[in-house]
Amino acid sequence: VQLQASGGGLVQAGDSLRLSCAASGRTFNSYNMGWFRQAPGKEREFVAGINWSSSSTGYADSVKGRFTISRDNNKNTVYLLINSLKPEDTAVYYCAARRYGLVYTRRSRDYDYWGQGTQVTVSS
Repeated sequence: VQLQASGGGLVQAGDSLRLSCAASGRTFNSYNMGWFRQAPGKEREFVAGINWSSSSTGYADSVKGRFTISRDNNKNTVYLLINSLKPEDTAVYYCAARRYGLVYTRRSRDYDYWGQGTQVTVSS
């Protein structure tokens, strides 16, 4: 499967963004999906995950209450709604697909496919 992330940009603190990740292929609805981010000089970190049926979602503590992950299997797309953006949210955001298993995980090594990333820059 190929993943294409989009929706990033330069925004001000307090703004909102919705990131999208469009997937190719006919088996998207069987993949568990995750969003990760990587800030300059830092390791890639998990921010949100959703299982194949949308029955389970999870978030990093640092984004809980501000980020919402969702998916539309009819459109082969997973979304990340980010509210109340903060300068510390500045990073490249990546979507990832996990082919096996019933749930998402928080470990990047568990994911099989990655999108190219979309830059989010938040000014104060």
